[in-house]
Amino acid sequence: MANPIKETPVLYGKDARRFAERIAHPKLESKERVEEMKQAYEIYQRSLERGRRLKKE
Repeated sequence: MANPIKETPVLYGKDARRFAERIAHPKLESKERVEEMKQAYEIYQRSLERGRRLKKE
């Protein structure tokens, strides 16, 4: 049987302000990092498709 999901804690004070600031101004990734992530995703997609094809055989 699965464990019950705990409640999400409520943030107060400095933690709440820090969280709100980070959400309002997210850190942008460099173009190089975005390209790396896209390449990794494409490799993942090709592997997934290959696995699907092999499963059909």
